[in-house]
Amino acid sequence: MSRRTGLREYQLSVAERLRTASTRTSVASRLGFQVGGRNWFVALHQVSEVIPVPAIAPVPLAQPWFLGVANVRGNLYGVADFSAFQGAEATGGGLERRVILVSGRLVGGAGLLVSRMLGLRTPEGFAAQPRPGDAPEWLGGLWRDAAGAEWHELDLPALAKSRRFLEVGTA
Repeated sequence: MSRRTGLREYQLSVAERLRTASTRTSVASRLGFQVGGRNWFVALHQVSEVIPVPAIAPVPLAQPWFLGVANVRGNLYGVADFSAFQGAEATGGGLERRVILVSGRLVGGAGLLVSRMLGLRTPEGFAAQPRPGDAPEWLGGLWRDAAGAEWHELDLPALAKSRRFLEVGTA
């Protein structure tokens, strides 16, 4: 009989957690990363996964920021150096480098090379800053954290629609 009571209590506990979860405000997590000394974050739901830098096959007649294509578990991904794409120095070598794979719902088979990952961040710890007038369309905003560090928000849907990002050829 105690087993039946335990199951009933468990079911009631699950039902209560589901009910309260729907009334709580959800905290949208952001994935923090660094590119060329700048702090960035992106909405976690816009990222498929983060992987160590795979072998990348160069593509002839491509923009210098487009590193080439990589085979990730049988799927091809075009990999762009996000620092070089912004017009800054190319991301150097290093063990902390990672490739952020963009969600397939936004654009199929795209990855961004970044300097290093900074972990998950929550928006409550950031204060909005004025967005520069000359900012690209894929800069979602500027933020400052409690320690005073500046963070740039990457709007991956806008980047995925950006003509410059989509046209990797030089010809």
